[in-house]
Amino acid sequence: MQIFIVAGMTCAHCVQGITRALEKLDPAAQVTVDLQAGKVLVESELPAEKLGEAIEGEGYTLVASEAL
Repeated sequence: MQIFIVAGMTCAHCVQGITRALEKLDPAAQVTVDLQAGKVLVESELPAEKLGEAIEGEGYTLVASEAL
């Protein structure tokens, strides 16, 4: 599982955009977005770099990431 700290997420539209982008990249991904914590949790076989690029591609700033 990858955890991303993301700046700029403020609403349900943000959640939908990030979830859609990550699921498009990996249809089998399990995505959880926590607006209050500013975190995106992703269970995927793809490298963190690719997942992070998908988040940034939606216009958000990736602050940090870590693997669990």
